[in-house]
Amino acid sequence: MDGELLTVGTELVLGLTVDTNAADLGRALAAAGVRVLRRTSVPDDLAPIRDAVRSALGRTGLLIVSGGLGPTRDDITKRAVAEVLGKPLHHDPAILAHLEDLYRRRGIARMPDANRSQADVPEGATVLENRWGTAPGLWLEDKEGRVVVLLPGVPAEMRGLLEHEVLPRLRKGIADADAKTQGSAPVVRSRMLRTTGIAESALADLVGDPARFLPPSVTLAWLPSFDGTDLRLTAWRLPGAEADAALEAGVQALRPKLGAVCYADGETDLAAVVLDLLADKGARLATAESCTGGLLGERLTNIPGSSRVYRGGVVAYDNDVKLHLLGVSSETLAAHGAVSEAVAREMAAGAARVLDADAALAVTGIAGPTGAAPGKPVGTVWIAVRWRDQLRAFTHVLPGGRDAVRRRAAQWALDYLRRVVTGVV
Repeated sequence: MDGELLTVGTELVLGLTVDTNAADLGRALAAAGVRVLRRTSVPDDLAPIRDAVRSALGRTGLLIVSGGLGPTRDDITKRAVAEVLGKPLHHDPAILAHLEDLYRRRGIARMPDANRSQADVPEGATVLENRWGTAPGLWLEDKEGRVVVLLPGVPAEMRGLLEHEVLPRLRKGIADADAKTQGSAPVVRSRMLRTTGIAESALADLVGDPARFLPPSVTLAWLPSFDGTDLRLTAWRLPGAEADAALEAGVQALRPKLGAVCYADGETDLAAVVLDLLADKGARLATAESCTGGLLGERLTNIPGSSRVYRGGVVAYDNDVKLHLLGVSSETLAAHGAVSEAVAREMAAGAARVLDADAALAVTGIAGPTGAAPGKPVGTVWIAVRWRDQLRAFTHVLPGGRDAVRRRAAQWALDYLRRVVTGVV
């Protein structure tokens, strides 16, 4: 199945808001077997929305639209789509009753009049219940069988409707088409290998020419970020079973080339990999953070079930906290400074002791833009890993601004723990 994406919002076109909805939609649709052919953004203006919808439907049979379903005057997506499809808007009393009840449950006696427009629905549309906000999603089909799906622009609402209302319908349609063609309907499927701790250029040298080892129907995309580089293999327009086989062959050919820099097959976060690794060994984890300010703890506690492994952490931003909570010695701080191998080691040992953990991570560094010292430029980070009877320390000078340094430091810390525990460092 082929499709297109349209995101609506003047703030998106001006760059005032990052278009995360388009990225989330693209990933989810590809995983469901939809080949996204084009992605377009337009402002909150009737004519550009109409033109974009009309053009997309001239190229494909599926259009997913996000944004412009709210109660304000610039929320005109529904009207524009209804005009293109020739479907007049009708007031839906059930939606209005739901909205009024929603406001009452929020403790607001009278719903604002502006919200009444959210109960207007194009003729023949299927209403998709929005359990996360006020604007319902809409599923529309024209007489030619082309589908337009309207979703709210609020990311949490869009993702909720996508997961619970839209993707099940799309998967069923794809499965029905597959059954009719006895499994020969072409699909688009992907697999991802996640890497970290290696520059994109060095990874390219490691991988070599993908055309030499990947099946001809499989492409390789490089997706770099602060956390590393994801390698996404995609099988294009093959029957389902053939696509799965081609992807498996691609993964089997690529994975040995990556070695220890590959930490996951799929979209698993490195924090989840570390937690699973420690859980398998019956170990508990503690953290001690200075420059990362709690990012390690956030990464770990974002993973459901992390409490089975993660004991807790100390954000030791001030030296007094390092001294009095973690037991870093004043002599060590005076001799080496807070950003040093010696202090990182004592922070990790202190976290393991104070929190009764088998494993501990400590990070101390200079995130910038100020704080540099002779021999310690901005970006200098020391990471210490305590694993049972081992205590290892590693250092980097990380590039980028303050946020980049902190995020990269947290990723390096998790990866060093993975490597120490598995014995590949």
